[in-house]
Amino acid sequence: MSHLLFIDDEQSICWGLTKLAQRLGHTSDAVGSAELGLQAAEKVCPDAVVLDVRLPGMTGLEAIERLHAIAPDAPVVIVTAYGDLETAVEAVRRGAFEYLVKPFDLQLAERTIIRALAASRATKNAAESAEPPSTRTEGGSASDRLVGKSGPMQAVFKQIALVAPSSACVHLRGESGTGKELVARAIHRYSRRVDGPFVPVNLAALNPSLAESELFGHVKGAFTGAEGSRKGLLEQANGGTIFLDEVADIPMSLQVKLLRALEHGEIWPVGGDSPRHSDFRLISATHQDLRQRVADESFRHDLYFRLVTFELELPPLRDRREDISLLAQHFLDRLSSPPSPVLDREALSELERRPWFGNVRELRNAIEHALVLARGGLIEVAHLPPAALPSMAVTAATADGGLRQLTETWAQSQLQGAHDGAELYQRFLTLIEPALFRATLDHHRGQVASAARVLGLHRTTLKKKLDEYGIHGKDES
Repeated sequence: MSHLLFIDDEQSICWGLTKLAQRLGHTSDAVGSAELGLQAAEKVCPDAVVLDVRLPGMTGLEAIERLHAIAPDAPVVIVTAYGDLETAVEAVRRGAFEYLVKPFDLQLAERTIIRALAASRATKNAAESAEPPSTRTEGGSASDRLVGKSGPMQAVFKQIALVAPSSACVHLRGESGTGKELVARAIHRYSRRVDGPFVPVNLAALNPSLAESELFGHVKGAFTGAEGSRKGLLEQANGGTIFLDEVADIPMSLQVKLLRALEHGEIWPVGGDSPRHSDFRLISATHQDLRQRVADESFRHDLYFRLVTFELELPPLRDRREDISLLAQHFLDRLSSPPSPVLDREALSELERRPWFGNVRELRNAIEHALVLARGGLIEVAHLPPAALPSMAVTAATADGGLRQLTETWAQSQLQGAHDGAELYQRFLTLIEPALFRATLDHHRGQVASAARVLGLHRTTLKKKLDEYGIHGKDES
């Protein structure tokens, strides 16, 4: 049996957590302020603490260190209704074990408490050897601030908070326009290398013939036009962070050199006969599937595993629609002079409905377009640019999301139309199946049996459907 301490000024939260503790077979205390929580911890040392951030009087963040002084082996789970990146980072820096955002369900709380108690047992009576990271408030301007209150973005904030203090390589995966460079900058800003340089590099924009010189530098006379020695970008990042965007596009010939630089900190300039040393942290990103590139043998597997020490996936905007109004206001504040223009209800509804194939970048451009037309007045639907077409999508993942959005839009239009949704499913199949069958048959050179296996249909069923649509395939014998 363990003892739990719950500190939250919402009685319903304390009641629910107390009932959960009883069900798990543990004792507990529940109080409504940090001051009362510290007193309770001194009376009965807890094995784990669940602590709200916003409390009357002392805040939860201020109380963490004092709780650790009273109960050094008790993990502290921070709970907050204000799930911004700064809170997540500060909680982790002050030694929080986990970070939960209200509202949360009791199943999530149960899993978290069980893990916290397991950690408490594992470290019981063990002296802490790790030095707490220094506290630093967020730098940077509002222009590079990550915005989001949705569940997917809260998960991103938490991962940033956890990985930033480490020295691990981080790989960011996500569609174009999801904010990979902003995340890279946030990781650098909250790292121990914050006083060093942040060097962003878009590998897709480098001239392939000059990429080696750009990354690794060169010595005088290394090639025609090399009139002097030049530091490469990897060396310029010494003491800081280098962000390699579109890392899938790095030439195969340079991948071995990059791997050596990561493993040994040795930078071999073009034409040089001795290495230079650089201590940098690497954050990489791509919208491509690196695992598929490895399978295609166009990307080295050893470099892949070095880059993805910690992988963080950024959600597309269509999967975090509750953030659209926040992001729209953020861009209105950034791109206009005070007071910021206002989106009318119809314009905001239109923004929240769109598929956003270009993600946050497309939303920003839409707001900027609207500001030009609205001329400082109320922003209406007519001021917004046309929605991007599905053909503008640049990845398979974007195409999948676009197809889902188009299907939803089509269904809504049909339900509101003259047919009133009659035989909606059959009409959808009639629209979709022929294209799917033709593409699959083309891929399998017209062989019906092979296409049926891929589609998960019986050959006879597929043959019957092909006949209905007038599509001709080849029978395999």
